[in-house]
Amino acid sequence: MSAIRHALNTKREDDFAAWYQEVISAADMAEESGVRGCMVIKPWGYGIWERIQRLMDDRIKAAGVQNCYFPIFIPLANFEREAEHVEGFAKEMAVVTHHRLIADGKGGLIPDPEAKLEEPLVVRPTSETIIGDAMARWIQSWRDLPLLTNQWANVVRWEMRTRMFLRTSEFLWQEGHTAHATREDALEETHRALEMYRACAEDDLAMPVIAGEKPENERFPGADETWSIEAMMQDGKALQAGTSHYLGTNFAHAAGIKYQDKEGGEQFCHTTSWGVSTRLVGGIIMTHGDDDGLRVPPKIAPHQIVILPMLRDKPEDGAVLAYCEEVRAALADQSALGEPMRVLLDKTPGKAAGKRWDWVRKGAPIIVEVGPRDMENGKLAVLRRDRLWNPDNGKPNFDFADRDAFIGGAADMLGEIQQALFAEARERRDANITRGVTSMDEVAAHFAEDKRYPGWVEVEWSKPSGETLDKVVEQLKALKLTLRNVPRGGEAASGTCIFTGEPAVERVLVARAY
Repeated sequence: MSAIRHALNTKREDDFAAWYQEVISAADMAEESGVRGCMVIKPWGYGIWERIQRLMDDRIKAAGVQNCYFPIFIPLANFEREAEHVEGFAKEMAVVTHHRLIADGKGGLIPDPEAKLEEPLVVRPTSETIIGDAMARWIQSWRDLPLLTNQWANVVRWEMRTRMFLRTSEFLWQEGHTAHATREDALEETHRALEMYRACAEDDLAMPVIAGEKPENERFPGADETWSIEAMMQDGKALQAGTSHYLGTNFAHAAGIKYQDKEGGEQFCHTTSWGVSTRLVGGIIMTHGDDDGLRVPPKIAPHQIVILPMLRDKPEDGAVLAYCEEVRAALADQSALGEPMRVLLDKTPGKAAGKRWDWVRKGAPIIVEVGPRDMENGKLAVLRRDRLWNPDNGKPNFDFADRDAFIGGAADMLGEIQQALFAEARERRDANITRGVTSMDEVAAHFAEDKRYPGWVEVEWSKPSGETLDKVVEQLKALKLTLRNVPRGGEAASGTCIFTGEPAVERVLVARAY
């Protein structure tokens, strides 16, 4: 077999971080904006986010949650009411202190000292406090419960170390906020949202995840419980891909979210919040990308099939275009994975081979090339992005398919690609979770710096808290490790906690993480 010439300059195994950045650039997904930690999301990258947003929004609304919108500016006083919450975000808050600029006399601009705000405004890092104010106004009686809201918005957290999609100073997300009469109802909503995220990650993004409860040190500031979905990236690191929080009555006390119960008494509401963000796009890259660029699962691909006419500035070009349009229309008239098929006929100038590699790097699930000879023979040259190379000769793995047969089988092919990407990622994850580790020395050896792909370890855990937990966190931090979550429905504890020596009550995942 001849050597494969991949479409990227950097291979994953050589420099995963550099490979990740090259995929974003080569797939034309995003670029730096000129503001530290902020990015411009380009049409292909934003199209993927729009698909995630659409599918997630359908799931959210199916649960009876209604969308709304709240201001990006939040009075500082709102945060000061909830000490634990503000402490968790204080170092990341961007604050507006003036409402006007004036010339500085040197050709520049400075904040006008006469335009200082009476109260600073925080640029939204999350919305519990301002939505809590609204809930306190909207809820009067048990008849107003449950109150189920969600907003799609941008948030700002002034990150010191940034990486596009994964950790940026400004990012896009959805944040659900709900209020309930009882703890039981609120916990049910917390777990409903967690399961919604698991289903979306696995069924739509083809990204296998482990759902579970976060240890105490990893809880959202002010929450009683935090639950997450954790995904394993191709370098073995964990990505927290979504979180759902049971907030108890903590925010209700701070904001005065109360209701009159059926007996006429006054009760504080139990609240939840839950969210996913554009971090999911980074997760898709690191879960499905290869040395030729991105591979987009068909459910979230802006274009599932891209048709490339091979035009040569000859009289038959018009007939080739007409043939391609017939194929496009026939495909677009069908459904795949529960929706109308998304098909693009790429008429942009340029040679078909060059455009093919552009779409390979972008990760379009199926690429179809059509030339005059294909048209004459009623054929199509079909390239599946998940099976790009012919293992026998190292060349692109084209299937020269009968036109009608391809049209009739395209929906099934897209379904196969969706399942194949998920199965590949799940197999990789499951093969790289190590169990049976019984000491911190074994943990340190497992995550030795010279180990290329350590994956995760699952260890016995006594659920320590306070200073004992702080010491555990410091031990792990020295190894650049973190506690991820306690898998929901995982195996019961059966030994001794490797950190405290006390009887274990559950098992927890340990990993390096983004």
